[in-house]
Amino acid sequence: MKKYQVIANQIRERILSGVYPPKTMIPDQKQFAEEFDVSMITVKKALDGLAREGLIYKKSGLGTFVLGKIPLGSAADSPANAFDGLSAQQGADHVESIPLLFELAFPTPEIAEKLDCPTSEPIYDILRLRKLNGKPFILEHTYMPVRLVPNLTKEILTTSIYQYIHNELKLAFGGAYRQIHASEPNELDQRYLNAGEHTPMLEVEQVVWLTNGENVEYSTSRNVFDQRSYTVIDVNDF
Repeated sequence: MKKYQVIANQIRERILSGVYPPKTMIPDQKQFAEEFDVSMITVKKALDGLAREGLIYKKSGLGTFVLGKIPLGSAADSPANAFDGLSAQQGADHVESIPLLFELAFPTPEIAEKLDCPTSEPIYDILRLRKLNGKPFILEHTYMPVRLVPNLTKEILTTSIYQYIHNELKLAFGGAYRQIHASEPNELDQRYLNAGEHTPMLEVEQVVWLTNGENVEYSTSRNVFDQRSYTVIDVNDF
């Protein structure tokens, strides 16, 4: 676990236990940096993650405040702008990743356009069932250029691809474009997610790029409509 994750976990625990009560200001980045003996950049990364979770919010010129419990929230929520992946969000002990498809392929023109690569460039074609606490949760279909994510293995697919990219390949995401929409169930949804013939599905389609601008992932993540929600925290900073 990286330092910013350790710090985020400790601050989160303080918030949830009431050490930092709702609507009160928490220590600034400099104070946390001194307490945990890390850089302010590391502290900022930890706080940014907590802000995406909806635990804190920042006000320019004032500081960072505890938001408090949001009545709309649920344990299965996922921040719509998160980059840490399901294992980091829900805890690796609660998530099981089952590879259903893992092969090298050449992209179709449509996939090549999404990845901004030629149709002659090898890519991974990955389909995984993600279980949460033993129950089918998400069906992920992911495409990644082999050139950018070398030496990917089936063993890695059973844990976290994102951790491999960040920790082993030392690559950082620069951004993502995500489209969230409803759709009808397909055969795979019915087979692996126990969806009925007419069960509404929620799909997140995304393109993720690295800090150098290269597209590293095109994927779709599908879940039964009432199993997961995606959240956005919007704070008026004026």
